[in-house]
Amino acid sequence: MRLITWAKNYVKKLKWYDVKLAQIAAIFATLTLITAWPAFLEAVQKLDWYWYLLLAFIFGIPLVKRIFD
Repeated sequence: MRLITWAKNYVKKLKWYDVKLAQIAAIFATLTLITAWPAFLEAVQKLDWYWYLLLAFIFGIPLVKRIFD
């Protein structure tokens, strides 16, 4: 529970651009995995586009709910 409390306190200190920077860092980390690990590239390419769309909705719905509550 201390980790969750620490995370909540830390998130309050973040600015809007910190979240964007974390997203950009995640994109570049994924690109690094794709470049450095050929098996990861093959796994990513084998998935159909609708799986990525489904995952985007699954992870995006809680954020949209939180925004409009």
